[in-house]
Amino acid sequence: MLTGITGFLYTIFITVAWIMTFYTLNFYYLSYQSGHNVSHNKRQLRRTEVNEDFLPTVTIQLPFYNEKYVASRLIKAVCKLDYPKDKLEIQILDDSDDETVQIIKNLVEEYEYQGFNLIHIRRDMRRRGYKAGALRDGMKSATGELIAIFDADFIPPSWFLKKTVGHFSDPKVGLVQCRWGHINENYSMLTGAQALSLDLHFLIEQKAKSLNHLFMNFNGTAGIWRTSCIKDAGGWHTNTLVEDLDLSYRAQMKGWKSLLLEDIVVQAELPVQMNAAKRQQYRWAKGSMQVAKKLLSNVVLHRNVPLDTKIQAFIQLTRHIVHPLFLVQFLIFPLLLNLHYKLYSLSLAPLLGVIIYILIGPATYLYIISNLWPNRWQEKAKQYLYLIFFATGISVNNTIAIFDAIAGGTNEFLRTPKFGIIKKGERWNHNEYALPFNKTSLLEVFFGLYGCISIFIASLTGNAVFVPVMLLQTFGFIYIAFFSMAHSRSLDNKSVIQHKKEHTIASEALNFVKNRPERYSEAVSSVWKKYQVQPRGKNLETAEIARKSKTMLNRSPQTYYDKYNEESPGETHTMTASSQRLILFGVLGFLIFGAVLAVYGYEKTIYPIDKAIGYLSRAESAQTPPTVSQYLQAAQQMLPDKGNPVWSFPNPRTDFDLIQEELNAMVLRTKYISSVEPNSAAYNTGLEDLHQSIKIVESDLEEASPYLYLSITNIIISSIWLCVIILIFAALKRGGSKLKEYERT
Repeated sequence: MLTGITGFLYTIFITVAWIMTFYTLNFYYLSYQSGHNVSHNKRQLRRTEVNEDFLPTVTIQLPFYNEKYVASRLIKAVCKLDYPKDKLEIQILDDSDDETVQIIKNLVEEYEYQGFNLIHIRRDMRRRGYKAGALRDGMKSATGELIAIFDADFIPPSWFLKKTVGHFSDPKVGLVQCRWGHINENYSMLTGAQALSLDLHFLIEQKAKSLNHLFMNFNGTAGIWRTSCIKDAGGWHTNTLVEDLDLSYRAQMKGWKSLLLEDIVVQAELPVQMNAAKRQQYRWAKGSMQVAKKLLSNVVLHRNVPLDTKIQAFIQLTRHIVHPLFLVQFLIFPLLLNLHYKLYSLSLAPLLGVIIYILIGPATYLYIISNLWPNRWQEKAKQYLYLIFFATGISVNNTIAIFDAIAGGTNEFLRTPKFGIIKKGERWNHNEYALPFNKTSLLEVFFGLYGCISIFIASLTGNAVFVPVMLLQTFGFIYIAFFSMAHSRSLDNKSVIQHKKEHTIASEALNFVKNRPERYSEAVSSVWKKYQVQPRGKNLETAEIARKSKTMLNRSPQTYYDKYNEESPGETHTMTASSQRLILFGVLGFLIFGAVLAVYGYEKTIYPIDKAIGYLSRAESAQTPPTVSQYLQAAQQMLPDKGNPVWSFPNPRTDFDLIQEELNAMVLRTKYISSVEPNSAAYNTGLEDLHQSIKIVESDLEEASPYLYLSITNIIISSIWLCVIILIFAALKRGGSKLKEYERT
């Protein structure tokens, strides 16, 4: 019977395990469907011919926001498409506020001269609706029958349009989605894990849903929409972070079909910075939950949507819930082991449980991988190991995203920065878009340390069979936390170098034009060129004003120089960076100190009780009074002489004074039983009664064990620990705000 705190925890643990198993088995169902989808296989065998004389007009939308490292690569690739220029409209939806604007302007002028229909659309700096808002604004002037969309990190092949537009010969087709390729798949463990995750998504989930009545989502890029489909579905909405998923569901509820063209692969750049990958995962997880809140009830109540489609829609929109569920399971499992709760009734059950876990998880995934990539299965198997670490560690990040979506947090679209990294060994650390340290990493460190303690507990409680699984999961948290911090490490120096250059440039420009202020503009341009950097933000505006205004022309050099002399940018920023670094190491040190303190507290308070319970268990099974007495006295030495761990509402069962008295009485009873004739009725009855009494004391100690965690000392220490962590968070936030303010100025 499930009673008490242990029964409650066990019920949650089992419920979570079944829910997570359900989501896992659904993936295997889709895997089976993807390999036995007859209509899909027939379509793959049928070539869609394109009549060159009746090609549809296509509008290509390229949404940009500060993509100076990859903007030219995409625009050049789009302008190389093998498609009639008179039937091609290229909309560059540019919300940038850095050098990307000028890069795009130069390319637009170049390709307009060559006869391309390029439109450079600039909105105000508020970026209303972010990417969805830009796409919606572009739709107002789009002239194409079809709309193709490419994000900045994609590189469409020249034959892309001619191999895809023919599929719109079916008037019910509203969306054609192509598979993503990966130009930097082998750059690192991180890119390998992301590549495999995306490949499984397209080749299993998307393929299974293509060309049947299951809803398939648009992946935001490398796809083509029928313009009338977008309008019929209500256009782009800006109230979620995944406008692609939102629109594709609304379109399919209207009766439009979605196709996956798995043989059409569009290469793209995977995030190489851990913080960038986490930001992307955060957006996807939060956005999916937002769409679930927005559309799931409509899908479930829709009369024309089949039952299995509704089930799959529910699973797809809520699948990120497995991340918080996994964390709950990860937290509860060692507690159950430490409370000596019998998770299994058979002695072989732990081993069988691990075997089942391996069969349902890694073994089945490896089987699927070997079928999908028979010639590359070893490489992909290695990527799968990386994916286990990534999927485990990213749970903290995505759990925060889930709760943010449920709580209705701000809907700010934070883009995934791209660095133009293709080849292994290329450096990105000093790129301007590299992301700073994220406080989520501290929680990941906590779970990593908690995992280490859990492994320690599993070993001590005789459950070492679970250690390999717990080790994999723990390493996942440590892996994500370590690289989140390591990939943030060099960002401070980047700004120091940039601002020192700006300070030097201002000084040289001032000296150059002391007696010739009318040549200020020329001086600034020449010095910027010398240092091979570009002026940013207000500096560009200053130079432009200097060209137009004689008053500003006369004073801007000194003003510009004085701005950087107000404070010593190198020293101030270095101090900020050093402070941030010291705080970061302080956090790590404090977390490690907390873990050491937890282990020490466990050894001094919890472990003796566990050991006493072990001795009592041995005494309960002992068959001679002297042996029973020996184990009882060993248990007495482990237990406190007085006190009651249940300090809020104490009861006699958990009072150590009474437990010690009971054990003393039992030791005396062993002496009395020893004086009785062995194997007599009195001997056997006395020994049996003694075993029953020991069992009762053992049960009382098990009841007292959970309350030892909630001792007044532990509560005070934990409160102090949490207060210090909160203060550190506040210091980090304050330092981050100062850093952002410094960057703005």
